[in-house]
Amino acid sequence: QVQLVESGGGLVQAGGSLRLSCAASGRTFSSYAMGWFRQAPGKEREFVATISPSGSTRLYADSVKGRFTISRDNAKNTVYLQMNSLKPDDTAVFYCAAGNWVVVTPSRYDYWGQGTQVTVSS
Repeated sequence: QVQLVESGGGLVQAGGSLRLSCAASGRTFSSYAMGWFRQAPGKEREFVATISPSGSTRLYADSVKGRFTISRDNAKNTVYLQMNSLKPDDTAVFYCAAGNWVVVTPSRYDYWGQGTQVTVSS
């Protein structure tokens, strides 16, 4: 069992930056692929980024490539999402998730955090 808690969301102006953190409980964090997803009002949850257990493989949605960076610190049981050049379209609740595969499909992830709100003003 893994429990995930996101933090770092907030209100930022367009062009600004935020760093999201997701702290995991349990001693098996380093064995899980970790993903970030987001859900805007009235829209389905969508893939943002994912990272393999060792950190050697990272995948990004086209919409965030070059602006967002996913990283992890297995010693701290934490995964991060550095978000730069934020746009109003990035406004959403951001969720972290843990799973056994480095995939983009939300249903393939087994554990989810409660989410953190990111609002980008124009």
